This record gives sequence, structure tokens and C-alpha cells, in this order.
Amino acid sequence: MTGFLGQALLYIVPFLLVLTFIVTIHELGHFLVARAFGVKIDRFSIGFGRALLSRVDRRGTEWRLAWIPLGGYVKFAGDLDASSVPDQAGLAELKSRIIAERGPGAERDYFHFKPVWQRALVVAAGPAANFVLAMALFTLLFSVVGERIAAPRVLQVAPGSPAAEAGFQPRDLIVAVNGRPVVDAAEVTRTVMMSAGDPLRFTVQRVNGQIDLTATPERQLEQDEIAGRVRVARIGLGLGPLVQSDFSFRQLNPLEAFGKGVETIGDTVGTTATYVGRIFAGKESGDLLNGPIGIAKAAGGITQQAVAASPDPAWMARNLALTFLSFAAIVSIGIGVVNLLPIPVLDGGHLLFYGYEAVARRPVPARAQEFGYRVGLALLAGLMLFATWNDLQKLSLFKFLGGLA
Repeated sequence: MTGFLGQALLYIVPFLLVLTFIVTIHELGHFLVARAFGVKIDRFSIGFGRALLSRVDRRGTEWRLAWIPLGGYVKFAGDLDASSVPDQAGLAELKSRIIAERGPGAERDYFHFKPVWQRALVVAAGPAANFVLAMALFTLLFSVVGERIAAPRVLQVAPGSPAAEAGFQPRDLIVAVNGRPVVDAAEVTRTVMMSAGDPLRFTVQRVNGQIDLTATPERQLEQDEIAGRVRVARIGLGLGPLVQSDFSFRQLNPLEAFGKGVETIGDTVGTTATYVGRIFAGKESGDLLNGPIGIAKAAGGITQQAVAASPDPAWMARNLALTFLSFAAIVSIGIGVVNLLPIPVLDGGHLLFYGYEAVARRPVPARAQEFGYRVGLALLAGLMLFATWNDLQKLSLFKFLGGLA
């Protein structure tokens, strides 16, 4: 029993720490831009539920540390509903109430009566804060740890694999994929993973010159220590350095590290968009989408790997810190991207409503908002259920239950 609780804590605690940190930064983005525009804010809460600690600042904002560590939130004064986009009737009622309580002109301090461009910036500041956080973390990592590049040199070719049929040979150096130059094995792996069923043209360097080889990635069921059981597109190549000259590892100066961080964010967002597009096109099953359970498992897995990397406490602490910084950067990008989806319950949906308001010169009608809100909740719930189903499949839970039956 003690061992089970220890394992559970190993997965749950890192997940909650990372999630709360990232969501707090997200909400802080909303808060800072709102305060810059003079918006009256009732509360900034880290966590949900009853307050453990709280204080009210000179502007009347309550700063709260709550007992349920599942992120946090910002509450603007006068929020009427969960969508925070009241219609004309709701705005008129809110304005009358504010004037009755605080006098004429007081409504200008409230979020809903700010110009639409200011409201849009406040909403966009949340996802933007996630990307800024990721950039800061990647810049720190590339400055402190450095950049590792492993040349895409073929170490081995699996018999009967698409790579073997294409004619790959050990010691081949991949220099381009579909005409795009590559210098890192990770670039090749990422491209292959996003191309299941699509032929790829590889340009390889051999002793006697360059040749083009065509291979079509195939999905393979793999057991990953962090991700669990997943189907990943492969062509059957083992890539890595044959000799020390094939491998480079260098620290970057702050400017280079910042540029590499921006590049990494772009690659991550691009890969995510490509994968989602392939899901809608019917080319991917969505196996790689993670829900809370999958993220928690990944947090626990990387914690175990970081702890096991060295018995020295100082090295262990360093590995844990660097690992969590990298993990937090990736999760922060994911939260930023998801919140920009044009679903009414998310920031992207609010921006969609504000876009309509900017063009039509009036808020979205109440009935349309209600319909959009319900559809958005259904879409979000469906996405969460799908991701959770994926998580349980990767953990082989259903196979285990079937074995018990």
C-alpha cells in the first residue's frame, strides 16, 4: 500500500505543480494587461475552492491561495456568466447596477465596457503569456544546458522495413527530406512521425555521392516508458552518431538561445497543427493526444528518469530542475495552443465573439452566445473524453481488465 501511494504521489505531485505554475502564468497574462487598461479586478486566485491565504491590495483585488491546486483564475468585477461576453441586454442591466452602486462613469472601470480592442488584448494575453513563458524557459535551457545535435547518420536498418525496401544502408547520412535540408536526427524522426502512409523522399550522402531514396512510414505499436502504448510512424531506421565528429553539443549565448527557443516553439506549434490536421483528414487516429492522465504519467515518468540518472543529490536536483523546465515549456505551448481554439468557452472563442462585435458594432446576440457556449462545452468535453480514452488505452487498462474478466 505504501509503495502504491508513493507511486501515485510521484505522478500526481509533479503534474499538479507544473499545471498550477503554467495556468497561473496564463492567468497572470490576463491580469497584467487588464490592470494596464484600468480594469477593476475582484480576485486573482492560485488554485480553486476555499482560501488558505488571502489579502486585499490597495486596488481592492483579493490575492488568494486556494486549497485545490488545479491551476487558478482571474475574476473581473461584473462578470455575468462563464463566457464573459454579455449581450446588449446584459450590458444595460450591468451598467444600471454599477451606476446605482458607484455613480455615473464608474462603469468605465469594468471589463465589459472597455473598447473591444482592449478586451481582445486582455483575452489574448493569456495564451500569449504561455508562449512567453515557453520562450523564457527554452532560452534558459539553451543558455545553461546548450543545444545538442546528433547527425542523422544511419546506424542500422531493420530487416523487412520500409527503409530496407527503399535501399537504406548503414553509414548513410540523411541530408534532406522532401528537398528540405536536415542536420539533426530529431528533425528526421519528427518528419517521419507526422507522415504515416505518405511517401517521403530522402536524400542521402554516401561515399560515391548523393542519391534519393523513397520510403513510406508505417505505424508501429510501441511501449514507451513515458507515453505508454502508442502507435508511432516509423520506417525502420536507427539514427545516431557513429563517431564523435558526428555529434555536437554547445552552449548558446542568450541571443542565440532566444532564437533557438522561438524556433523550437514554432516547430512544436507546426507539428501540433500538422498532427491535428491529419486527424481531421483521417490520416491519424489521435493516439498521441494526451489528456490529464497522460500528462500526469509523463510528469511521473520524466521525474523517475531524472532521479535515476545519477545517485548524486546535486546532480539529481539539477536533472530534476532542467527536466521540469523543459516539460513545463512543452505543456505551456500546448495550453496556449488549446486556448486559442475558436471554441466559445476558451479564449479563442471570446476572440471570435469580439471579432463579430468589432464588425457588427454590437455584441453577439444572447441566443447565439448560449448556443455557441453549449456547442463549445460539448466539443471540449468530447475532446477531453477522447484524450482520456487515449490515456487509458496507452496504460493498457482495458487489456488488464479484460484479462481479469
